[in-house]
Formats: sequence, structure tokens, C-alpha cells
Amino acid sequence: MNLKEFANLIGLSQTTVSRAMSGYPEVKAETRARVLEAAEQLGYRPNISAQRLATGRVGAIGIVFQGGGRFGPHSSEFMGGLSTSLQKDGIDILVSTVETLEDEEAAYRGFAASKRVDAVILHTPGCADPRIALLQSLDLPFIVHGRSEAAKPFAYLDIDNFGAIKTAIRHLADHGHRRIALINGDTSSTYAHDRDNGYRATLQAHGIAVDPALIGQGEFTDETGFRLMQSFLALPAPPTAVIAGSMMSALGAMRAIRVAGLMLGQDVSLVAHDDVFPYLSPENLVPSVTTTQSPIRAAGERIGEMTLRLLQGELPETLQEVWEVDFVMRSSTGPAPN
Repeated sequence: MNLKEFANLIGLSQTTVSRAMSGYPEVKAETRARVLEAAEQLGYRPNISAQRLATGRVGAIGIVFQGGGRFGPHSSEFMGGLSTSLQKDGIDILVSTVETLEDEEAAYRGFAASKRVDAVILHTPGCADPRIALLQSLDLPFIVHGRSEAAKPFAYLDIDNFGAIKTAIRHLADHGHRRIALINGDTSSTYAHDRDNGYRATLQAHGIAVDPALIGQGEFTDETGFRLMQSFLALPAPPTAVIAGSMMSALGAMRAIRVAGLMLGQDVSLVAHDDVFPYLSPENLVPSVTTTQSPIRAAGERIGEMTLRLLQGELPETLQEVWEVDFVMRSSTGPAPN
């Protein structure tokens, strides 16, 4: 059915129905809910081309990946969630890949000039990220997956990375561990900086000295986890526990522990951060892995929802969320060895 037929069926004007379906903020919430419910029941779908003409939107969200290494399992899971959320409203995702920060900034300027996207998703922000100020100066709506320092408020979704590491260390310290290593990401990124701060602050709170030799940084890959764990185990006083920043680096750390002839969960304990990959389940590994957990696909879905709310007129400062991280204890952690 067309818009006129649908509007007649539910007893509203075509203008009201169109605005409700397009997310205009002046339409009452109960009216929008009534229209959406009726559309679902009657199988009505608006004409996308007409809807875009009416709203002035192009029906696309942009995301830029810098460097091939940034598009890995975490990115694909996030994109899957984002797509699931946006496709309900017929929103496309325009993906651009670049090599440098300068190229990425040029891509944003291109988006703003060409008006090919309605908004942008910015990911892996730095502690003081120049991309945020750029997007604000371009007046291009955006949401950040993560947080950063900025002069003006912006919309974001992040997890409590400081709290995740704090929980992991408290668990290990309660089991008597005093030599706790950290496999972290690049601390120029906010998430890794927060994890580093959580690591140092929580060790000190438990009266444990911070040993720089027990801190490693790198890409979240099996190879990085393996090499860093090997270097930790080669120390004169090796760690009795390790925190891995992802399940990918945890796999490498587990391999290094086995190569050294040690037993995971007995000689060395391991806590990993799990972004919940469908093909890598910590409970199915041997031994099962203790994790801090926050599904990255769910974050993608939520950011899609927040983006639509931003485009419907909600202020950026009302779209700021920090998710708590779950802790799941399994067999990879145990008492510190004597």
C-alpha cells in the first residue's frame, strides 16, 4: 500500500505518518509508537526515495578504517551489530579504508562536502583525538565508539575499561598473586590508557609494586600474545598471573605457557577480556578461560540506535553511555603457586 492508503487506514494525516516514520522529534512518542506498530501489523514500508527527499537525508552512515590491521575480528563483529541495527530503517553503511591519519581526516572532509552520509561512526579514539574537533568543525553528526577528551560534548558509547582491569586484578590478588603481567593495546588509545591506569592503580591499592617489565603492548593477535608471554616467563621473577586484553592475545599467551611446560590455572593464571566472538568461546577452551566480558556486536547495535536518535534531533550530551563489564570466573585462574 502507499502512504495515502496507510494513513487512511490508521486515521492519521499523511504528513503525521511520514514524520513519525522519519523520526521527526516534534511527533509525540505515543503517536510514533502507534504508527510503527500499525506499520508492522499491516506490512507497510515507506518509499525510501520519497522519505529521503522529505527529510533531506541520504540514508547512509560512514565509517573509516585506518590501516589494514584495524579491520580484524573486532571490527567485523562491531560492523555486524551496526548493520543489524541500521538495516531496520533502510540505512546503508559506507565504509572507507585509508592508510594514514591525514587520509582519514580527508575522508571526513569528503563526506561533509559531498553529503554522501548523514553521520559518521568514529572508533578507537585517542586520549586527545583531533578527529573529534574536526568532525565538530565540519558540523557532521558523529558518535564515538570509546571516549576522549574534547572541548565540546559529543555522543559516545564506551565500556568501563578501568573497572574491567580493576576487577581482574582484585580477583587475582585475592588468590594470592603478586606478580601480575598485562598484555595491553597501544596506550595512545583511550581504552588501553584506561586499562593501564586501572592496572597501576589497583596494584598499588593492594600494596603491589608496579614492575614495568610485566607490562606489554601490541596488536591483539595470537602472535603478540605469544611473544609477550614468552618474554614475561623469561624474567628472573616471572609472573604467576597475566591479564590479556583480548581473547586473540590470550590464545597466544596460553600457547606460550604450554610451550614452557607450565599448567594454565595452576602454575600461571590467566584472565582475558572477551568481546564475545561466536567462533571463539572461552568456556570451550581447555582449560576454560576466566574473562571480563562485553559483547562488541551489542555495542555496534546500540551505536546504530544512538545514531538514529542523534539524527532525530537528540543532543550529543544526552547520548553518552558507559557499560559495566561482566566478570565470569572459570578454570584458568586459581591460587598463586607456592
